[in-house]
Amino acid sequence: MARVEKTVFICYRRTNAPWALAIFQNLHNDGFDVFFDFNGIASGDFESVIIRNIKARAHFLVLLSPSALERCNEPGDWLRREIETALNEKRNIVPLMLEGFDFSTPAIANQLTGKLAALKSYNALGVPAEYFLEAMERLRKKFLNVPLEGVLHPAPASVRAATKSQQAAADTAPTVREEELTAQQWFERGYDAKDLDEKIRFYARAIELKRDYFQAFNNRGSARRQKGDLDGALADYNAAIRLNPDYPDVFYNRGNTLRQKGDLDGAIANYTEAIRLRPNHAIAFNNRGNALKDKGDLDGAIANYNEAIRLRPDYAIALNNRGNAFREKRDLNAAMADYDEAIRLKPGYAVAFNNRGLGLSNKGNLDDAIADYDEAIRLKPDYAVAFNNRGVALSKKGDLDGALADISEAIRLKPDYANAFNNRGNVLEVKGDLDGAIADYSQAIQIEPDYAIAFYNRALVFQAQENLQAAAADFQQYLDLGGGIRDGDQEEVEQTIHDLKAKLKAH
Repeated sequence: MARVEKTVFICYRRTNAPWALAIFQNLHNDGFDVFFDFNGIASGDFESVIIRNIKARAHFLVLLSPSALERCNEPGDWLRREIETALNEKRNIVPLMLEGFDFSTPAIANQLTGKLAALKSYNALGVPAEYFLEAMERLRKKFLNVPLEGVLHPAPASVRAATKSQQAAADTAPTVREEELTAQQWFERGYDAKDLDEKIRFYARAIELKRDYFQAFNNRGSARRQKGDLDGALADYNAAIRLNPDYPDVFYNRGNTLRQKGDLDGAIANYTEAIRLRPNHAIAFNNRGNALKDKGDLDGAIANYNEAIRLRPDYAIALNNRGNAFREKRDLNAAMADYDEAIRLKPGYAVAFNNRGLGLSNKGNLDDAIADYDEAIRLKPDYAVAFNNRGVALSKKGDLDGALADISEAIRLKPDYANAFNNRGNVLEVKGDLDGAIADYSQAIQIEPDYAIAFYNRALVFQAQENLQAAAADFQQYLDLGGGIRDGDQEEVEQTIHDLKAKLKAH
């Protein structure tokens, strides 16, 4: 008969560290030989220390919370790899369900893909903070008091040394207080909440109970950013970084916020730090590419998208973004290839259909472009950008009424859409409604005061109306905003201004 083993491996996400330490302390005090990655195992030692410890231990406890599974759908995620190893080695797997975890929740089910789906078939144990000791007693007497018939694989001496070092560090750590576990519960409530105000309130409660809870500061910052409180978000991210300067996620999030505020250099610096801390951070490479593209560095952007795609070949968003950069470089064939691949990987990707439509339009294929805009709108009926772009394509085909209907719908969906007002002005101008065109160009300028092409277009209408002074002023504003430099028509516009002023003087 197989004997009952008292060797345990604890698998957990860093956000649940107090729970892992509390479980270690409880089992260790009861004579169990417990291992968990307390201080952090260097990535180069992951195989030799983590994987071999799983193989060398009879019982595998996996701490499950909504936040713990956040990245489990990524093939290289280390928590996924630990669970898959335990499944392969037929360890005695015990899922420990923490605050808010429910296998039936759709968001959780979406993370439990592939081999991880098998977790649902194991007997799980709920571990509430207020009944922690009772849950641990049940864990020891029922879940761990079973024989293991699989063959254990003793770890080599080098792994045993690293294991003892981690165990010694965990053994000397202060006893986990109930307040820390309660803080974890508030954190998970915040993670699981749908209402942003509730998220902020729950994370604040977690921080009150655990003042150094850097993950709660980070997540509260993200909730504040979603509400539009960018300064509040930055304050939270800064606090998280003071508490843990080696936390890549918070640098990534701070980069997103700085980009939203228009600080592209600050955003790039934060993405770079996130990548330094986590070299396989594909999303940070993608977003650094976005910031570089915003700065006009298309080659730098493409290099970052390339790395994101190398790390995650199925990264449809990065493929779409690289397609945009290629399109801006006028490499339409490369752009179309990226959009096609993004759509193949993600058939419901409305943004990629819209962008492929732009590429087709640039190639002069208006009918196929309109078909892609149709699909983008079918997938996302409130997609103002696709309505606007379809309107432009219809205008190019001569369907001015169809163009007006689409661009007006874009404006209804997005009332601050300066480009749509400019485009509707173009259509009204062609239809001969010059006053309507001026009104739309003026609205575009009111929304975006540095919108050079809207000044140029309004100048043309003023010129047609013989409003020479207004036309000259708008042409000059177009040049002052750099429009002539970008569009290569500076000398022509300067000559037009000269001629308009000469006519005014003659009058």
